[in-house]
Amino acid sequence: MGFKDLFKKDKPQPDPLRELTLSNLKVGYFLDYDLKTWEVTAYNVYDFSEGDKAHEWQLKSSEETVYLELESDDEDFWSWNRKIPFGSLGSGLKEHIQQHGDPPDEIEFERMTYYLEETAGGHFLKEGKEPGREFLRWSFADESGKKLLEIEQWGENNFEASAGEEVEEYQFTNILPRS
Repeated sequence: MGFKDLFKKDKPQPDPLRELTLSNLKVGYFLDYDLKTWEVTAYNVYDFSEGDKAHEWQLKSSEETVYLELESDDEDFWSWNRKIPFGSLGSGLKEHIQQHGDPPDEIEFERMTYYLEETAGGHFLKEGKEPGREFLRWSFADESGKKLLEIEQWGENNFEASAGEEVEEYQFTNILPRS
């Protein structure tokens, strides 16, 4: 160690925990939500035709699989969704979409009415990588705007549905990478 080394300031070391935020989740990370620990098992991007993007993380906890989604517009919008059987939305829904090009403006699910909020199309990017797969999405919400319902169409006859709710970033804790 030389004389100059005695007075040299140490360079600040980057904080490895600084990047452990909800929007920076990676496959293999863990996080806590609703008294459960969840593991990130997949990451995907929905690239909408208007240039907007939604980021989706598949999370697993024991036998349950859910999807955490982030849409950024003027502010971040987080949602927590579970896949539901498409048939649970009514027996004539698929035919209605095929005949009219869209679902009805209102859908009943589990004794609650959901109202059509948004229609969008784009490309689904598995692991965020090209090439994408084309899809259409219809987003519904209840009167409060907190309960959500989504229908996705993949090709002519393949439909999927999910139900969920709006969540806030502060509800998630203990974000940690796999050791």
